[in-house]
Amino acid sequence: MDVVGDSLFLSCTKPSFSLGNDFHGVSVRVPRTGVKVIRSRVCVRSALQQVEERGVVSRSAAEGVLGLDLVSERELKDRGFMGLRKTKLICTIGPACSSAEQLESLALGGMNIARLNMCHNTREWHCDVIRNIKKLNQEKGFCISLMIDTEGSQMHMVDHGASSSVKAEDGSIWLFTTQKFDGYRPFTVQTNYERFSEGITVGDVLVIDGGMASFEVIEKIGDDLSCKCIDPGLLLPRAKLSFWRDGKLVGKKFGLPTLSAKDLSDIDFGVSEGVDFIAVSFVNDANDIKHLKNYLSTRSSESTRVLAKIESLESLGNLEDIVEASDGIMVARGDLGVQIPLEQIPAVQEEIVHVCRQLNKPVIVASQLLESMIEYPTPTRAEVADVSEVVRQYADALMLSGESAVGSYVDKALSVLRSASMRMELWSREENRQSLLSQRQLGVALPDRITEQICDCSVEMANNLGVDAIFVFTRHGQMASLMSRNRPNPPIFAFTDNNSTRMALNLQWGVTPLYMELSDDMDKNIQKTFDILRTRGMVKEGDVVLVITDVTPTCATSAFQSIQTQLLRNSNGIDNQGFDVLSLVNIIKTTANEDGSTTVCV
Repeated sequence: MDVVGDSLFLSCTKPSFSLGNDFHGVSVRVPRTGVKVIRSRVCVRSALQQVEERGVVSRSAAEGVLGLDLVSERELKDRGFMGLRKTKLICTIGPACSSAEQLESLALGGMNIARLNMCHNTREWHCDVIRNIKKLNQEKGFCISLMIDTEGSQMHMVDHGASSSVKAEDGSIWLFTTQKFDGYRPFTVQTNYERFSEGITVGDVLVIDGGMASFEVIEKIGDDLSCKCIDPGLLLPRAKLSFWRDGKLVGKKFGLPTLSAKDLSDIDFGVSEGVDFIAVSFVNDANDIKHLKNYLSTRSSESTRVLAKIESLESLGNLEDIVEASDGIMVARGDLGVQIPLEQIPAVQEEIVHVCRQLNKPVIVASQLLESMIEYPTPTRAEVADVSEVVRQYADALMLSGESAVGSYVDKALSVLRSASMRMELWSREENRQSLLSQRQLGVALPDRITEQICDCSVEMANNLGVDAIFVFTRHGQMASLMSRNRPNPPIFAFTDNNSTRMALNLQWGVTPLYMELSDDMDKNIQKTFDILRTRGMVKEGDVVLVITDVTPTCATSAFQSIQTQLLRNSNGIDNQGFDVLSLVNIIKTTANEDGSTTVCV
């Protein structure tokens, strides 16, 4: 390990896989100013010494509680570490999947996050869904995060009164009206904006949800429009509306804020119910996100993550600022496809995913992934290819919308998403397509830069050595997130004693978050983890694990950073202790001194 100028770099030789004393050393080179070394010590011992000093572990420790979700545990037992799915799956909850039984079926199918679209259903309905999700987590051992998605200030249909979707046939005449009425009227659609027909002329084309169906305006009747269906399709509740003239989008400026009064009320509801993510619709610039975060800070001490939805020309123009301000991004391709030419969507999607990885923010790709499965039991081949391409780009998560909310084949759609993503992940690994991204430096302070370098180098080491898994012990999740940014071949298991951190990590690519009470003694944390995993049959002899931690002793008030990296192999070992220490790579402690310098202890 070298300290050069203002940066700290990890360097190591390949460790020996024997049980002897073949361990590499670590050295420190320190500039003459700014940093001084109080002591330099190589903290490596032979496996024999490590095991002998550890002693016999009690049966109670081996039977400890490890908060691994039910589905991940099952996959780990069936497929081993490398068989775990890394791309996260999000399901929009709607009438087709809102019962307790249906939610449990989705959980068993691999749903990581449940999305509630606040455009639809009543507050009581949302409460029931949230209650059932939390019950699954608490009583059945799942780990499903909750997301609410704001409606946003946008022109859309009001619920048309039908049970789910309505089919518009070619040549049928429909009335789009601002009149308010209850129930269902044939060939009549309510709109949410009283001036929706302002500036619209006969001959303009009304497009539903970016192309689900299209209508030609044949007559203006006051504020209402009589339209003929020219492209038949499904009319879903709350579908968004846009107007086109001569092949160009008709711009309509409503002068409405990004967050309406209803949105703020929905956000207050979400915070009170303890949701993990808030997805904000029609974000135009970073200020929209900053204002919401300030608002949230006055409402709750809990950490609710804010996701920005990229679905407009304005958001594309301010993309990097929005990504930096937010806790994650959703690529809403449906609405985005209304704003830009369709042929630009693939390139824009890939660019957004790339920027999010550079800035270490999780990214969700949504809209029309398996749209045909709303009606049909099998997807089109093009849809499977689309899903696979998103996985190939290393997006963090895939999201089902109408396919799960109102579709006829909810479980099958999730199964297709799961199997397609797992197959593409395997293919990418087999074809050695994974390469380390040339990362942008995020940290400014030395401790942050140290953490980044350790994570970057650890992923490279894990890939080169072919380790089976990476264990990260973390309280706030930052190191697990930085490891995920590099998209390592082995899966990442993040052990944390902070439930908010655990739920947030549910969105990170390749990270399986686990709740576990953490001790200040990392040896005890590691020993307890291996004991529990072995007892539950989730590791096998010969598994090699890279262990990284940012957990610092609470009594060490002067140390503001402590990072330790170990390479371990599970085995019966000596006295059946559970694992061999192949290498203890480094220990770093940085301490602020009274004279303004920094102490680095190795």
